[in-house]
Amino acid sequence: MNENYIDRITLGDCHNFLGNLDNESIDLFLSDIPYGICLDEWDVLHSNTNSALLGQSPAQIGKSGFKRRGKPINGWSQSDRNIGTEYREWCENWVAIVYPKMKKGASLFVFSGRRTVHQVINAFENTGFLLKDTLAWKKQSAHHRAQRVSIVFERRGLKEESHKWEGWRLGNLAPIFEPIAWFVKPYKIGGTITDNILENEVGAINIDECLINGSSPTNLLEFDYNINEKRIHEAQKPLSLIEFLIRLTTKQGQVVLDPFMGSGTTAVAAKQIKRHFIGFEIGTSFYQSAIKRLQEEVETDQYKSKQMRLSLFEKEEKYCANKSLKRMRKKPRTA
Repeated sequence: MNENYIDRITLGDCHNFLGNLDNESIDLFLSDIPYGICLDEWDVLHSNTNSALLGQSPAQIGKSGFKRRGKPINGWSQSDRNIGTEYREWCENWVAIVYPKMKKGASLFVFSGRRTVHQVINAFENTGFLLKDTLAWKKQSAHHRAQRVSIVFERRGLKEESHKWEGWRLGNLAPIFEPIAWFVKPYKIGGTITDNILENEVGAINIDECLINGSSPTNLLEFDYNINEKRIHEAQKPLSLIEFLIRLTTKQGQVVLDPFMGSGTTAVAAKQIKRHFIGFEIGTSFYQSAIKRLQEEVETDQYKSKQMRLSLFEKEEKYCANKSLKRMRKKPRTA
């Protein structure tokens, strides 16, 4: 029953709660799910057997990026070649529970990693959802590390090879974007999206409220963090980006589901633009931080808004009182 979870972040594994939600009651799924790239303990979603994972080398201590040891693409063992498959299966486990909870025609925005987004797409499509588009969130900056090949050879005493590979590096290009897979739940065969909008009130996109510099938005989204935006999670997304996606696909009063709430951004965004939310978070520390953030950013804003309305009301009262007093002063006395 949704009333037990509406406008609340619930502490615990979403697998234990998603099944309790009402069928075809969710208007939008929006979640920055774990990417399965071993960013931290909560992101290790395969059967890891190597104790070096997430450790630190002396060079990584105190760094703002690349703080922990990850696995190379090639893997450390043959079993690491199953990381992608295990990640897809992890996704399929909870996606199957989400499917009946979504309204027909509803959108689902799923943040993912560049090397794992195809596994997410496979998991959602295998469950029955349809891929509508793949958006790209372009970040203002990106942590980037690409070691010089020449230096590696030089340290090995290979001077000739070091000179030969001058200018070459090990690594990737700067990861300036992150993909957002946009799915929809199918509506009945033979019907139209317009019919579905009439029946379920989902399926359209609100372009007028989502103009960017006066123009229609594209699938390349450039949003940054606000100056005073609190950062409490390593993978936290900008509040303005989440608000944009919610405005694009929902109306006020509709319900947004985020089973991996993390820093609470989806909850804050939903409440600030008058949508309901349902959220789950398995990590106790993130849960506590998200609850605190929700109270500070939403309830404080609502209090300020209320105080502003009271202040305006008081000003109006004073204006009316002064106006009345002036009329009384101008009114001629009768004998």
